[in-house]
Amino acid sequence: MKKIRIAIRSFADFQSALEAQIAAYRELHPEVEVEIVAVGLHDLEAAVLGQDGLREGPWDLAIFPTDWIGAAVNAKRLEPLAAWMEASPLPEWPDGWPASLREPLRRDDGFHCIPWHDGPECLIYRSDLFEDETERSAFAERFGRELAPPTTWAEFQETARFFTRPSYGKYGTLFAAFPDGHNTLYDLVLQVWSRGGELYDADGRPALDTPVVVEALDYYRGIILDATACYPRSIRLDSVQSGDVFLSGKIAMMVNWFGFAARANRPDSPLKGKIRLASIPGGAPGQTASLSNYWVIGIGSGSSQKNAAYEVLRHIASAPMDKLTTLSGAVGVRLSTWSDPEVLREIPLYKDLGRLSATARTLPFCDDLPKLAEIVNQVTIEALGGGEPSEPILKRAQARAVELELSLIQA
Repeated sequence: MKKIRIAIRSFADFQSALEAQIAAYRELHPEVEVEIVAVGLHDLEAAVLGQDGLREGPWDLAIFPTDWIGAAVNAKRLEPLAAWMEASPLPEWPDGWPASLREPLRRDDGFHCIPWHDGPECLIYRSDLFEDETERSAFAERFGRELAPPTTWAEFQETARFFTRPSYGKYGTLFAAFPDGHNTLYDLVLQVWSRGGELYDADGRPALDTPVVVEALDYYRGIILDATACYPRSIRLDSVQSGDVFLSGKIAMMVNWFGFAARANRPDSPLKGKIRLASIPGGAPGQTASLSNYWVIGIGSGSSQKNAAYEVLRHIASAPMDKLTTLSGAVGVRLSTWSDPEVLREIPLYKDLGRLSATARTLPFCDDLPKLAEIVNQVTIEALGGGEPSEPILKRAQARAVELELSLIQA
């Protein structure tokens, strides 16, 4: 019996989606055993980028975030898919996938992975709270303006303070600020982009100590540490845990991944029908930004079962399996899924996904992105853990980036 091993992040929604897909595959191919191994984020990074990872053979397939693509491809850890796709094309490839997810994965020699789970960042808010007449009247009396989804970061903090009522276990917002080298990078990037800035210049050189980055870090650390606005344990939350807290009903709004909005609006959710989406606030009226960091599936270059691994990948990429992904907890990546009547009936927010995905930016899929994430991780630890001003923290970070000769240009 052939055996295929797949590495994936330990997250209930991911695991339930992949397990449903593999159960369907096993019904068609009982001669193939497929082992799903769910691991923590750092162990998954080691599986993809570590010495004993995809290049050495322990894993046949892996599902991982786009942050790691550049390093994985350039280190030849991923099997090029061109020959496999030519011999046995993926159904409806490439037009069945949105260009916003497909084209960033294209390299000079084709593709090394395909999209598996999407979900750009957006403002997610409780419509039942924002539309409540008592809340609206109190907000207008206190602030002199209408209660509505905030369009600037100043309005965001003001609105978060209005909804924070610790004695009732209610808070205006939360962040996934646990220093795992992922959401802290995404949060800082969004703070910078939404103020019209960048974390690197046109030549790909990091620019971490500019006035706009200082302003962004000042705001980020300020609101997370603001007990009158933010869930107090945000500095201990990773992205999955932040979604769990939101689902509990304690939070009025958050900037987070679309997948958590979809999760909160599923038929079994206590928040079903109460979730709406809006643009992410900016530093000034009219400014906004969104980030698309999504999850892909690829074949390990060291796999001894590449033919079987590709058949599993091809099965997972089919339209019925992508829809099953969505109905099982993750976020599908095919256009047919986003417009499917059953999906829209169960989770109406999918009507917004095409628009959100098309306008979201991606970080460059390059070798040095994980190194930049480590530097930003340290920035977050120092900023949230002490009273040192943001400027010297960022100057040290910039010096470290220069020392490492980081380049944020996608090869």
